[in-house]
Amino acid sequence: MKRIICIAILLISSFGFTQTLSTYEKPPVFSECKTEVVDHIKSCFNYTLNSFIYKNFKVPQIAIDEAYKGDVRVLFEVNKEGEFKVIYADAIYEELKEESKRVFKLLPKIKPATYNGNATFVQYSISIEIPLTEPVKTSDKTTEVQLTERDSLNATLSNEFDAIADELKPYEKLEYNSQLNVPFTHSYYARFDDEMNAIGTNSHTAAKPFLYSDVARYYDIKAEKESLAKETDSWLGRKLYNEHLVEVQAEDYWFTVDPILDLQVGRDSETDSGSTWNNTRGLFIQAGLGKRFNLTASVYESQGRFADYFNQYAESLKAFGPDPAIIPGRGIAKRFKENSYDYPVAEAYLSYTPADFLNIQFGHGKNFIGDGYRSLLQSDVASPYPFLKLNATFWKIKYTSTWMWLKDVRDDVVEGGAFLTKYMANHYLSWNVSKRLNIGLFESVMWADTNGRGFDVNYLNPIIFFRAIEFQTGQDAGNAILGLSSKYKWNNKVNLYGQFIVDEFSLSDVTGGDKSWKNKFGFQLGAKYFNAFKVDNLLLQAEYNQVRPYTYSHNSIILNYANFNQPMAHLWGSNFREMVLIGRYNYKRWFADAKFIIGERGFDFNTAEDSLNYGGNIFADEDNRVSDTGIRIGQGNKVNSFMTEIQAGFLLNPATNLKLFTNIIYRDFNPEAITASTTNSNTLWFSIGVRTDIFNWYNDF
Repeated sequence: MKRIICIAILLISSFGFTQTLSTYEKPPVFSECKTEVVDHIKSCFNYTLNSFIYKNFKVPQIAIDEAYKGDVRVLFEVNKEGEFKVIYADAIYEELKEESKRVFKLLPKIKPATYNGNATFVQYSISIEIPLTEPVKTSDKTTEVQLTERDSLNATLSNEFDAIADELKPYEKLEYNSQLNVPFTHSYYARFDDEMNAIGTNSHTAAKPFLYSDVARYYDIKAEKESLAKETDSWLGRKLYNEHLVEVQAEDYWFTVDPILDLQVGRDSETDSGSTWNNTRGLFIQAGLGKRFNLTASVYESQGRFADYFNQYAESLKAFGPDPAIIPGRGIAKRFKENSYDYPVAEAYLSYTPADFLNIQFGHGKNFIGDGYRSLLQSDVASPYPFLKLNATFWKIKYTSTWMWLKDVRDDVVEGGAFLTKYMANHYLSWNVSKRLNIGLFESVMWADTNGRGFDVNYLNPIIFFRAIEFQTGQDAGNAILGLSSKYKWNNKVNLYGQFIVDEFSLSDVTGGDKSWKNKFGFQLGAKYFNAFKVDNLLLQAEYNQVRPYTYSHNSIILNYANFNQPMAHLWGSNFREMVLIGRYNYKRWFADAKFIIGERGFDFNTAEDSLNYGGNIFADEDNRVSDTGIRIGQGNKVNSFMTEIQAGFLLNPATNLKLFTNIIYRDFNPEAITASTTNSNTLWFSIGVRTDIFNWYNDF
């Protein structure tokens, strides 16, 4: 569109050149034209300029070889200082445009146009005919400059607009050293996991997502992206394979704009209604203002239909109201056609770094705490939410405080047709005890707007202990959780990590040995093997997770550890044990991931004969528990499950993380009893597509 508009402007005159300027007394004057009378100065300006172009313009070889006949249209300005500046050049060959710009840079400084005796700017357009023709000096008025007057205010504004354009410079990939987050996906973070976990580094890898500036201390993302660049000379090739769609940079700001795509089609062996598919289109914006202020925004519009087990889980999360489902990790979905979903999503945040040791973020998105695939403290499996986060890094410590505004969207807690708002605050302290050992301390509290207290200022203190505040605000005023994480660097190839979470703990019940329901805790043990078996970029990972029944639930059921009917920690809630095996490999632009999950879970029966809470549903009422003692993992409707997910593909554009991929999921889900919520399933789900990979999709329900 910009090109068409500019061409239209340039075609105003049939030959010679046209001019737009403020009301003037005298046009700009070449030194050769000083002796001319005012009425002839315009003709002299025309002839002198065309003569200069004829003597200095070198027709590019490509135009000579092609025997090209045509013209070059140039929009230029003579500013208040009498300097020539090209605003726009248009020609069939890029070489012709560049040559015209070169010639105009050679023009001497002349006497500027005047208005009321004061210098002012003037804009002209000119047509340079190819092959060149020598100009002929004539007094014929048809060759004179055609004038269109503009008021001086418009002239001033035009100067300001052009000055902004003059400030622009080639984009220097400033995002890779900014205070923006590196979009968090497990597969991409695996690319620099070993560098950040080398023995002796003072990095803190549990609180995610990372800032680009933090990663840049250990891994050069910019160099990695540049090393993957494809050789291409065309604009389309650069944008498709190497660059952002829009890249703008000036002295004090920069921004990029990219489309977001997730287009895939597949087949599920248990689906009778046809193929599975997803159609996501969106926009992703990143920007920096000055050196300490950054922002990003992503807006998605999506429709899709997934494998049967995925659809059933999405509909089991249904919120109050007419909408049939919540797409896990995304948000509420409307019905699309007969058996598909429409689910818009928006995420954004502002990042401000007032000092080198402090970063503040406010936005709508997700956070993650842990070194593993799962997190028992805080994960990114739920839908996005508003948050305020402070990261302070000093000495051998990183301290993260996060405040979140969450929603309970179940039918039985809706008030006046509106979803119930609840609040959550986290503290996480990461301490590098030695070159090899890291220890993290975690505390979290969930509370609701009971007694009209809203966002309780008691929890705004970034360093106070939540457990003490919860005790002083009332027994049911909040749900506090404590956690411990650790990581040990065995060597530069092997890391060991773990988490321990305590929701409620009774020492007398633990020592009593009767497996009390009050012993609500879980733990994680894991290991990562970097460049495994001396194969570069091969990561192997093994992880075990276990959470006892009733963990993350509460006797005030609105204080469950969840958002939009999805857990804020492990995807499976509680009452489970799980083994996860992962392999990740990348070679240049090629990548492959494999994941195997073996689990044992305990569900409720949810029948008229047995409506007890067996501890796997974190939304259920604890007072309806099956027993006070003898509580064990897997109790209730026991399910043994196995899942494998294999993905391979090609990275189309490293700058945007646009991928071509093929994904295969095999899932075997075998409950002891078939109920409305637990059905036997044996699924093979195959899909192919193209995706902008900037967040984690979890299919392992």
